[in-house]
Amino acid sequence: MIPPVQVSPLIKFTRYSALLVGMIYGKKRYDYLKPIAEEERRIEAEEKKKREELERIAKELAEASEDSILK
Repeated sequence: MIPPVQVSPLIKFTRYSALLVGMIYGKKRYDYLKPIAEEERRIEAEEKKKREELERIAKELAEASEDSILK
C-alpha cells in the first residue's frame, strides 16, 4: 500500500475555512428560513381546519337530504 502524501498546510487551512464558512452560512440561512416555514405551516393548518369544517358541513347536508320521508 502506498503511504499517504503530505498535504500542504495552505490546502488544509483552505478546506477547513470553507467548511467553517459553509456551516456559518447554513446556520444563518436556517435562522432566516425557519420563521417563514413556521408561518406557512400555521396558515396551512388554519386552511386545513376550514376545509375539514366545510367538508363536514357538506357531508351533513348530503346526509340530511338523503334522510327524507318521501323515500
